[in-house]
Amino acid sequence: MKTDLTDTTSSKINKALVLGRRAIGTPAVGMVLTLVIVTDEENAYDALKAANEASREHPSRTLVVIKRVSRSPRDRANTRLDAEVRLGADAGSGETVVLRLYGEVVDQAQSVVLPLLLPDAPVVVWWPVNAPTDPANDPLGALAQRRVTDTYAAEQPIEELTARADTYTPGDTDLSWTRITPWRSMLAAALDQVHCTVTSADVEGEEFNPSVELLAMWLAERLKVPVRRSRSAGPGLTSVRLETSAGPIVLDRPDGSLATLSIEGQPHRAVALKRRETSELIAEELRRLDPDDTYAAALRFGLERLDEEAATVAPAPVDPAPDVTAADAAPAESPEEPSAEPGKKAPAKKAPAKKAAAK
Repeated sequence: MKTDLTDTTSSKINKALVLGRRAIGTPAVGMVLTLVIVTDEENAYDALKAANEASREHPSRTLVVIKRVSRSPRDRANTRLDAEVRLGADAGSGETVVLRLYGEVVDQAQSVVLPLLLPDAPVVVWWPVNAPTDPANDPLGALAQRRVTDTYAAEQPIEELTARADTYTPGDTDLSWTRITPWRSMLAAALDQVHCTVTSADVEGEEFNPSVELLAMWLAERLKVPVRRSRSAGPGLTSVRLETSAGPIVLDRPDGSLATLSIEGQPHRAVALKRRETSELIAEELRRLDPDDTYAAALRFGLERLDEEAATVAPAPVDPAPDVTAADAAPAESPEEPSAEPGKKAPAKKAPAKKAAAK
C-alpha cells in the first residue's frame, strides 16, 4: 500500500501511517527500531532495497531522507515537504516513509524526522554516500544510538578513513569494517588451531580499499606485529599471510567467492568467503547497537603507525645479477700446471712452434 502526500507535515504523515495500518490490518507492534537513511535521489532506490531486505530480520520503521538541494534562489524559496508512505508488501516487514525535502527545510531535517521516530525504540542513522565528516555532531546523527557510514563509497576512501579516526565517537561504525567480519573470524579460528607465535603479517588487496587498511590495522593492534600491505587486482581483499613460528598461515581468495586456508602441516581447506550484499551488511550492523570497541581500537591504531611498522618488514631489494663478461666466461687455469714457488715468478708459457710447411 502506497500513499503520496504533497506539501505535507510530520503530523499528516503520522496520520497516514495510522490509517494505512488500519486499512491493511497490521498493528504497529513488532518493530524493534527506527532506521533513518540519509541519501540522494540517485542512491535512494538501492539503499531502500537493502533496508527492506534487512527488515526481514529486523522489523523497523524506515525513514528515507532525500535532500533536494537547488542552486536557484527561486527554488530555495519554495520550501515544502513531500512524503511517500509505504505499508505492507511495499515496505518489507515494517513501515517505510520516503521524505523529500525542498528549500529551507533541507537544513531542518531533524525537525521533520523527530516526530516520526518510534517511541522507546533505538535509532540508527545510515549514510550510504556523502556521510558527514563528524557523524555524531550531525543534526540527524545526534538523534541516533548507532551511526553507519561507508568509506568505500567516498571519493577518497583512505583520507575518509583517517577522518573517521579523528572524529570517532562511541556508536560510530563503517560498512568497510563490516565487510571483513568473515575474514577476522576465519583468521582467529586458524590461530586457535596452532600453538605458535606470529612474527609478521601481509595483507593483500586492491588499492584504495579501506577494508584492506582496517584489516591490517586490526591485525597490527591485536597481534602487536608489523603488517605490510600489498596491492592486487582485487576484487576487494584477496589474501592474508601470517608468518608464525610454526610456519605460514595463508588465507587466499583470488575470485571474491571461494577462499583457501593453508596451515603448515595440515591439508588445504576450501572456505566460503563470498562478498556480501549491502543488505547483509546492514542486517549485521543492526544486530548490535552497543559501541564496537574492537572497531574503535583498530581505527585508532592509525594508518601512520601502520606505515611505520610495515617498513620494518619490507623486503630488502635484491641486487640484479651482474652481467657475464668474456673474462668471467674464460676457462680456469688447469690444476695440473705447477704453481710458482714463493718469491719466484711462474715460468712463462712458450708459444707452440709452428709446423713446417709441407714439402
